[in-house]
Amino acid sequence: MREPRAVLDRRRAREFEAFTAGAAGRLLHAATLLTTEPRDACPAAERLLTRALARTYAAWDGPRGEDPYDRARTELARLFAHSAWRYRRPRGGVLGPLTPRERLVLVLRLGEDVAEEQAAAGLGLPEDRVRAILARAVSRMRHAPTDSGPASSGTARLRVAAR
Repeated sequence: MREPRAVLDRRRAREFEAFTAGAAGRLLHAATLLTTEPRDACPAAERLLTRALARTYAAWDGPRGEDPYDRARTELARLFAHSAWRYRRPRGGVLGPLTPRERLVLVLRLGEDVAEEQAAAGLGLPEDRVRAILARAVSRMRHAPTDSGPASSGTARLRVAAR
């Protein structure tokens, strides 16, 4: 016997709410790194995350067995890549010295620990191109001037992670 549509919709909403309660913080952190906004004032990152979660919710009943976090992260990366021109001018933040593409590759590979093959496929780039972008981003981060402000500790953490 099939369940009524209203019951399925409520279950879907509960599942998605549980997912967002657990994953939204980590996804927002990735979005703030991408948009180079400070964590305490990040309207662009919040808009980006909201759009990614909306797309994730729209496909929520899609193929079972797919990791919803991977789906949301992929949507976040895709949306950022399609609107990267908005983020050309850095707004500060740890990854401010990098280009949008370098930020995206660095966040996926080091921040989110996405495999090189998966990152390349998601970005539509060859693996050697992703490797080159990551190497350039890490090099630029190592040679970026450090402040005495709060961002410098984040820069140091990324430098240590990139070694």
